[in-house]
Amino acid sequence: MHILITGGAGFIGARLTRTLLARGELAGRRIERVLIADQVAPPADLAADPRVRVHTGALLAQCQALADEPLDGVFHLASAVSGECEADFELGLRSNLDTTRALLDALRRRTEAGATPVRLVFSSSVAVFGPDPAIPLPAVVGDDTLPAPQTSYGTHKLVCEHLVADYTRKGYIDGRSARLMTVTVRPGRPNGAASSFFSGIIREPLAGEIALCPVPPDTAHPVSSPATTIAGLIAVYEASREMLVGRTALNLPALNMTVGGMLDALEAVAGRAARELVRFEPDARIAGIVAGWPKAASAARAARLGLQPDRDFADIVRQYIAESTS
Repeated sequence: MHILITGGAGFIGARLTRTLLARGELAGRRIERVLIADQVAPPADLAADPRVRVHTGALLAQCQALADEPLDGVFHLASAVSGECEADFELGLRSNLDTTRALLDALRRRTEAGATPVRLVFSSSVAVFGPDPAIPLPAVVGDDTLPAPQTSYGTHKLVCEHLVADYTRKGYIDGRSARLMTVTVRPGRPNGAASSFFSGIIREPLAGEIALCPVPPDTAHPVSSPATTIAGLIAVYEASREMLVGRTALNLPALNMTVGGMLDALEAVAGRAARELVRFEPDARIAGIVAGWPKAASAARAARLGLQPDRDFADIVRQYIAESTS
């Protein structure tokens, strides 16, 4: 089978690609080709794999050419992140809404020309939920909580969820949307996501560097390890329509944490000195964005697919240490 991964050069996209190539199959079919579409080149190990082809450039301009490929499945991960969408409204609309619509329309034209509808997993976000004066946000958001996003990023994700659902209803694609929790710990340097500090307060101290935390220690949020996130994306792809029970969007498993709890785990694994490298410096912009996100999430439908959250946050810290030193 041939798979397209948009945003395939990013952290999650590259990790998903490596996992699929190592498995060698998806949904019981042998993987022959993975197309990576991104604005930047993928890591060297992926580019060197003979099963990988790379399309570099703005996705919006590539959608029709990509849809002309003999595709069997799509993981649509490409997105402008939360902080970018708040800072540059046009960028968010173009990168998230316009590009997703263009990709879905290209896939629709394939189906209308007689091709089998492509199975597509859209990476949505827990940011589709938010506090609205008319719709109180529950302490724990579930699959059946009414989304009321309070950020541009969350709004874009919700709109795309509805597009995926409608194109699926019409038979143009076989779509499903996986709502990702904040993924931590990410390697590398901070990015434009408002949630970037959830990784930075662990990653930087483990490297002996000072980390700035822009929110108070009691800030609560659902998180997930990279490994659990990748397992979720694959499971959602492989699930039958009957297993999904009709609705196309579902929460992935969450480990519900406070910042203070994350630092407790850091200290338990790496010692007091590591924790003391975290400095609390309030940032009203970041805190305002985070305040519009859920404090905790559940994932009953994902559990029916066999998915479970990480055991505890200390285990996530240990995973990151093992991977960064291997």
